[in-house]
Amino acid sequence: MQFLSNGDGVMASSFCENCSRLLKELAVHLRKFYRECVQTVRDVFRELCQCTCFRNTPERRFLRRTTRELSSLHLLCGDETQLLNQESLQALSRLATSENTDLQMTAAMYYLHLSHHLKSPLPDPFMEPVMTLLLSTDLDVQKTISLSLVNLLVKNNVCKELVIEMGMLVPMLELFQSGDATAQCHSCACVTMLVSSESNREAVIVDGVIPLLALAKSYDRQVQLNATWALLHLTQSDWSTRILCQAGAIPVLILLLQSSDSEVQFYSCTALCNIAAVQKHHPKLLSIGGHFLLKSLLTLMSSSVQKNSSQACRCLQTLSKNVLIQEQLMELDCVLPLKALLKTSSPMWTESAVTLLSALSAHPPNNDVLVNEGLLDEIGELLLHHDTSSSVIITHSCKIITDLCSSSIGQQAVMESRCLSGLLRAFVSPSLSDETLLHVTSCLHHLMTWVSLKTMTSEQVSRLVKLSEQTQNPQLSYRSAAIISKLEMTEEMFQLLRPYYITMMEYLLVYLKKKDVKFQHLGIVTIFNLKQDGDFSSLLADSELEAQLWTVHAQTEETRRLLQMIQPLSPSSVNP
Repeated sequence: MQFLSNGDGVMASSFCENCSRLLKELAVHLRKFYRECVQTVRDVFRELCQCTCFRNTPERRFLRRTTRELSSLHLLCGDETQLLNQESLQALSRLATSENTDLQMTAAMYYLHLSHHLKSPLPDPFMEPVMTLLLSTDLDVQKTISLSLVNLLVKNNVCKELVIEMGMLVPMLELFQSGDATAQCHSCACVTMLVSSESNREAVIVDGVIPLLALAKSYDRQVQLNATWALLHLTQSDWSTRILCQAGAIPVLILLLQSSDSEVQFYSCTALCNIAAVQKHHPKLLSIGGHFLLKSLLTLMSSSVQKNSSQACRCLQTLSKNVLIQEQLMELDCVLPLKALLKTSSPMWTESAVTLLSALSAHPPNNDVLVNEGLLDEIGELLLHHDTSSSVIITHSCKIITDLCSSSIGQQAVMESRCLSGLLRAFVSPSLSDETLLHVTSCLHHLMTWVSLKTMTSEQVSRLVKLSEQTQNPQLSYRSAAIISKLEMTEEMFQLLRPYYITMMEYLLVYLKKKDVKFQHLGIVTIFNLKQDGDFSSLLADSELEAQLWTVHAQTEETRRLLQMIQPLSPSSVNP
């Protein structure tokens, strides 16, 4: 079926991988329907041709002729000029307007054939018979032509805006009420295609929201899936989202989180995530009693379907910006399943979990609970054993460590965990961006306020020195040099630093020449620590760095002398 085929490249440009897979699943059902429909039409026409009365009237002679034309359709599959010529259009118009449903079905089957093989846009005049066939009194005709329209919309063979302008939305919405699962499936797929165009959403939402919500409750899997997919598209603008919420979409979407179909779960969760992005919708999201939404998302977060688990995490993360929701999540013991996700080998699961934990740790009342739950131990192990190329994991791990160190219990837990070792491992990863490195160095510098780095590898020391001399990123350079200044200067550490003394003297000279006092202070502290090694003292003697050090000293003395001229200053005048 071309509706679900990826061979022409259209699907790849219009839909994500998940949507493409969904359409492929639907292909089995649609192929079966198409084959059965074609066979049924052929069988009926074959019986009619055997009857003597078939030859008696002009209409029946016309029916016999169209039967022969239908039989030759497959011979024309590659010749669009013959499929779309003026004679074909006139014949389709006559067939579509006929009161004979068999003739209408012939036209519908012709369009179904077109939708399989057409490569170029369908000329606008050929859309008139489509509208006529959608208004047919025969449900089978409507099902066939709506399937044809779905195929054409998927392949971008027809303009979505033209479909709306011609009024096709009304008969498609009426098919929602047909009670036939196939008709509902095809019409819902059409509507889904139409709402994927932003300019059409207003037209769809005015008349289509209530029917879509009704279909989302269907017991037919495919109908429910298409309806949920359409609702998801309607959550992509603020206006349509507001209308959806007013129409009662939130309870329906929350219930769909518990669907037995993983795709329905994914689409409903994504739609809720879009709704949750607007904080004014939070009261409605939480209006269902018993923390039903949060419980459903936490359950989905433990799903074996990776994309569903990750999407549930993202939805909870969006909601967690609300302090009340954070408190409710902590009451529901959300930390345990999140810790379990940190141990998985999948980056998608891990990134979603660590991002949500980072949001929770940013709220100080949660910190003691997170520490007592052993989160810092898990973060240390995560940094030590996970792929260090993930900037999301490293960045949010740094945020969690920094947040949880705000209390003495957190500081003690850090010292007992392997967070420091994990940060040093991540620090030497060659794939990290400067932005991620800044998070790592800032976290390390923060930890070194009370934790000393007694042991480092030559690779880690080399990385620190290299970043310290990186003048194009002053903040990263400062953080890296600040770590060096706080190293415990043992003989083993001096041995690691000696190969880099010349390089270090060069960046320290730059620091001392800066007008920013914090760089000057950092340079002086570093020189003081390094002078404990005789090798560095020998290099410093009579060097340009030493001369600059005396220049800074002279400037400082001059500043001190000028300040004495306006003595005495009371504390209140200095710090009003």
